[in-house]
Amino acid sequence: MNKKKVHLIFFLGFLFSLNLTSQSDKSVEEDAFFIRSIYDQALTEGQAYDWLMYLTQRIGGRLSGSPQAAAAVEYTRQELLRLELDTVYLQECMVPHWVRGEQERVRIVNSLKLGSLDLNALALGNSVGTGPSGLTAEVVEVKSLAEVDSLGEEVRGKIVFYNRPMDPTQIKTFYAYGGAVDQRGFGPATAAKYGAVAAIVRSMTNRSDDIPHTGATINDPRYPFIPSVAISTNDADLLSELLTEEPVRVYIRTTCKNLPPVKSYNVIGEIKGSEKPEEIILVGGHLDSWDVGTGAHDDGAGCVHAMDVLTVLKKLDYKPKRTIRCVLFMNEENGLVGGTKYKEVSFEKNEYHMAAIESDRGGFTPRGFTCEGDPSIFNKKFSKVLEWLPLLEPYGLNLSTGGSGADISGLKPQKGLLFGFVPDSQRYFDYHHTPTDGLDVVNKRELQLGVASITSLVYLLDKYGI
Repeated sequence: MNKKKVHLIFFLGFLFSLNLTSQSDKSVEEDAFFIRSIYDQALTEGQAYDWLMYLTQRIGGRLSGSPQAAAAVEYTRQELLRLELDTVYLQECMVPHWVRGEQERVRIVNSLKLGSLDLNALALGNSVGTGPSGLTAEVVEVKSLAEVDSLGEEVRGKIVFYNRPMDPTQIKTFYAYGGAVDQRGFGPATAAKYGAVAAIVRSMTNRSDDIPHTGATINDPRYPFIPSVAISTNDADLLSELLTEEPVRVYIRTTCKNLPPVKSYNVIGEIKGSEKPEEIILVGGHLDSWDVGTGAHDDGAGCVHAMDVLTVLKKLDYKPKRTIRCVLFMNEENGLVGGTKYKEVSFEKNEYHMAAIESDRGGFTPRGFTCEGDPSIFNKKFSKVLEWLPLLEPYGLNLSTGGSGADISGLKPQKGLLFGFVPDSQRYFDYHHTPTDGLDVVNKRELQLGVASITSLVYLLDKYGI
C-alpha cells in the first residue's frame, strides 16, 4: 500500500471520530490534512538533526563569552540566511564571561575508613576559584537553606554540603528539579553569609551514577563569593554515609573565575505576516550551553526545533498571516541576558507577541505544551487554544497550564500566550548540564517529531489567532 493511501485511511478514521457535519467542519478537515503534511515534511526533509550535529560536533559547548558561543552565533545566522527569510539579524547584548579553568579537584583527605579519595566534581557556573593551592576544611551536611540559617555561625570556616535529593516520586521530573535546585542556585551564597569557606552540592538528577552536573549559582554581593562545586550522586551518598561515622575533611581546588562581560548576540530570523504582521508568534531556544558537554538536549535541540519550524513552513509554501519569528537567545544558563535584552527591545518597539513558544526541555518524544499568560486574559485565550486539542491528540500531544520558558517569560505583560514545549522528561536530567549531553543521546526521529509538534501549534495559532 502506498503512503498516500495509508494517510487517507488514517484521516478518514480520524475525521469520522470528529463527527464532521457542518460547513465549518471543512476547515477542521483542511487543518488535519495540513498538520499531517507538516509531520511528513519534518520527518522526511527536516534539517534539525543536521544542524544539531554541526552545533555539537563541530562547535561544541557554547558557554556565553566563549569562542564557541561566537561561532554558534555566526553559524546559525548563516543557516537562517540560507532559508531566504524576510529578515535575519543579530541583537547585541553584553553577556557574562565565566571560565572554568583547570580540572577541578575535590578529595576526601583524612578518613580513617577510606583514607584519601577523589570525588567526581565540577565547579558551578559563576563560582570563584580556590586559588592554585586549594583549600581544606571540615564538611557539614545539610538538607536545606533553612538548615544553614539555623546552624548560623556553626558553619564558619567549614564546607557546607547540600545533600537534598530530587524527589523520585514526582512523575514530572521538572517538578523534582524545581524542588531541589535552590541548593545549587542559592546554597553557596547562603553558606557564605555565615562564614563558610566553600560549598558542595549534590548533582541535580535522580540517577545514581558517577557523573557530576554543573549549573549556575547566584552570588550575593553582600557576602564573600566562595568556591562551589557539584559532586555526583554516588559520591554524595558516599560522603553522607561517611559523615555519619566520622568527621570528614575535604580538599577543594578550582581555578574558575569571572572575566569582564563580552559582546554577544541573540540570533533572529522571521517570516513577515501577510495580513497581521504586527502580531508576532515567536519560537525559540537558547543558543548557549555549558562548557563540559556539547549542549545537545540543553538547548541545541530547542534552537534547531525553532529553526526547522521556519524550514517546514517554507517548504510547504505556507504564507503566514502573522509574523513568525525564530529567536535563538544567548546566555540563558548563567545570566539570562539574552532574554532580558530581547524583552527590553520588544517593549521599546511596542511589539505584541500574540504567542511565544520556547523549547528548552530537550529533544525527546513530544508530549505537548504547557501554557501561561497574564491573569486578565489567560482563561479566555487558553480556552480557545483548547479547542484545537482534537487536532493535536492523534500525535500524542496535550495542552495544560504551567510555565513556559525563562527567555520568554518577560513577555507576559504583552498579554499574549506563552507556551513551553514539553517532551518526555524522564531521561532529561540524566544528561542535563553534564559532559554526556551530546548528539549520541539524541534520537533523530524524536527530535524531528518535536519540530512537527511545534510547527503544528504555530500553524493553528497563525491561522486562527487567539
